[in-house]
Amino acid sequence: MLSIRKIGVIGRTYRHLTRYRQILAVFFRYGFGDLVDLLKIDQYIEIGLQMISRNRRERLEKLSRPERVRLALEELGPTYVKLGQVLSTRPDLIPVDFITELAKLQDKVPPFDTEEVKRIVADELGAAPDELFRVFDDTPIASASIGQVHKATLADGEQVAVKVQRPGIKRIIEVDLEIMLHLATLMENHVEEIAFFRPVKIVEEFAKTLEREIDYTFEATNMERMANQFLRENAVYIPKVYRDFTTGRVLTAEFIDGIKISAIDKLDAAGLDRRKITHRGTTILLRQIFDFGFFHGDPHPGNLFVLPGEVICLLDFGMVGTVARQTREDFVDLVDAVVHRRETRTAQVLLKITQWDERPPMRAFERAVADFMGQHLYRPLKEIQVGPLLQNLLELSADHRLVIPPDIFLMMKTLTAVEGVARALDPDFDIFKASAPFIERVKLSRYQPGRLTGDAMQLGADLIEFTQQFSGDILDITRLIRKNRLTVHVELESLRTMLETHDQISNRLSFAIIIAGLMIGSSIIVVSNVPPLFYGISLLGIVVFITGAVMGLWLLVAIIRKGRL
Repeated sequence: MLSIRKIGVIGRTYRHLTRYRQILAVFFRYGFGDLVDLLKIDQYIEIGLQMISRNRRERLEKLSRPERVRLALEELGPTYVKLGQVLSTRPDLIPVDFITELAKLQDKVPPFDTEEVKRIVADELGAAPDELFRVFDDTPIASASIGQVHKATLADGEQVAVKVQRPGIKRIIEVDLEIMLHLATLMENHVEEIAFFRPVKIVEEFAKTLEREIDYTFEATNMERMANQFLRENAVYIPKVYRDFTTGRVLTAEFIDGIKISAIDKLDAAGLDRRKITHRGTTILLRQIFDFGFFHGDPHPGNLFVLPGEVICLLDFGMVGTVARQTREDFVDLVDAVVHRRETRTAQVLLKITQWDERPPMRAFERAVADFMGQHLYRPLKEIQVGPLLQNLLELSADHRLVIPPDIFLMMKTLTAVEGVARALDPDFDIFKASAPFIERVKLSRYQPGRLTGDAMQLGADLIEFTQQFSGDILDITRLIRKNRLTVHVELESLRTMLETHDQISNRLSFAIIIAGLMIGSSIIVVSNVPPLFYGISLLGIVVFITGAVMGLWLLVAIIRKGRL
């Protein structure tokens, strides 16, 4: 478990001072000094700010704000790179232009020392690599921000890939998350434009995601679950997990010696059929989404290998998506409405699958949907690209303050990635044609006898539960009425506003009467020559007059600031 504490005491802030200073230096360098000033961080770590020279900041005016954010995250290291990658799948948390830019983030981390690898393996598995494996290659075959992979051979001769977590990465992540949570809290308190996106919630969601990613047992479980889905399929292969050699920090899986799906020259040289590979690969990923609702969330070319016989092998299950049956059916309704160019139906389904605080005006929204469909759909289906279509759909939703849920967005991103890989292999690939059988199957599944019977039984059970609960609630209300203990709380927003206005008017009138009384009283005191006198004028009268004048000026300023005299 990650141990993340909110920085609320100065001692812990100073304990993280070095890392805090590094983060702030990067913020300044990429042109976010104004944000640092708004956060009033100097009251927490004034020493850190004194050691940052603003004059040495690089000038990056030509880059957009999302580009500068991406570059800053890359420089800040593994935790922040992962934050950007996670946020690139969350249109419910950040604006659309940031999502597009953060999707470009890549892990570019040099490998760590082999002796550290051996120490971690020994700590986790109870013996040194030389004792556990017949052969353990000291040179890693892949390196990323969280861990790196080494090739090894088991005692029975089976070749495996051993993923080992970076030393101290958990502690680094915990420190970064504590600082991140502190900064997010300051943003929420001091920057109104950023507070709208709930930065504290973003950090908390990110911490949950990262907690699963640094525990390799979750990835092992994902691999086994995916393998079970395709037990009877010969066209797909999921590497075997070796549980005896797997812990939270070490993952041992079958080593795959295949051809990367993007290495077209090697595929052709091996005599493999590209069209068959395209058909199989897309079918596998479409089945994951539409049939199982559990899919590989990052199917880029580095995670897709081709084995002899055009068998597709999936790797790296750190990011997976899960969608419920109802969500899949709603998404199918959206695709069906879009493909058949039904603008009104598309608008209705889009409202159903998105989250919103206030329903947009339907006529204006339907007109925007019609413009969107006209821009993309009045052309042959095979010419329609999912990537630009998804981008414009996000922009359309954002313009009308609709939020696409993360599970649906990840599903859309996966389809976009599938289309990109497929079109590299087969330029004539049509993802809508490939998806059609799955969409029809989902639509027809609603009317299967078993499904109808199950839905009817569930509806009956829900009605019975509602009836029982409703009758009980009525009895409780009746008892309260008999005992004269029923209280009805009514809130009228317009009435509250009217009362507040009334109070304001009353206060101003009272204030004006007091001022008038002071002015009249001071005049009477001056005329009466009430002692003590100052140059023949009553000092008390002068004081009362000045007090009334100040109060009158105060009232006038308040009225002007309110915008109405």
